[in-house]
Amino acid sequence: MELFCEKYNEKVSEENAQCNHPQEYCKFRTACIIYFMGGEKDSSDSEEVNKEGGTMPTLQFEKGNGLLPAIAQDFATKEVLMLAYINKLAWEQTLKSGKAHYWSRSRNKLWLKGETSGHHQLVKKILVDCDADTVIYLVEQLGGAACHTGHRSCFFKQVSGAGFETFDKPVFDPEEVYKK
Repeated sequence: MELFCEKYNEKVSEENAQCNHPQEYCKFRTACIIYFMGGEKDSSDSEEVNKEGGTMPTLQFEKGNGLLPAIAQDFATKEVLMLAYINKLAWEQTLKSGKAHYWSRSRNKLWLKGETSGHHQLVKKILVDCDADTVIYLVEQLGGAACHTGHRSCFFKQVSGAGFETFDKPVFDPEEVYKK
């Protein structure tokens, strides 16, 4: 499947879903990855018909300019592990694979959680808020840690006085896991 960049009128393969012009300001940057070839925008309906004839739940991506917050929470303990963002492609890949996919704002590309570390998130349940513009992925966190710093959760600091205090120890050494 190909994606379509509205600004540069370019086709981009789904496997290479990233902006070819990341340094330029582009008000269409989200749209070039979100909207599939043909330029049809999502409807405001809560479901769309998929190719198998059933329905696939859709979210209100236009409210967040193509990106919506996704909270990853441990399925068993309900501990909040991380907050990331999803676009339509990440949403569809998560529904299709059962593994959490996100949109990396810093790398401007689709990101399968754990693709480098092996610490995947297996999605057990998905909660959607009343406006269909925020999701909670209830996940089984493989590898014991969700945070790239090696901590179990990205929320390992608390406000203390005029600064932050770390209250948790890393589960793994990021320099070992992310050797580059």
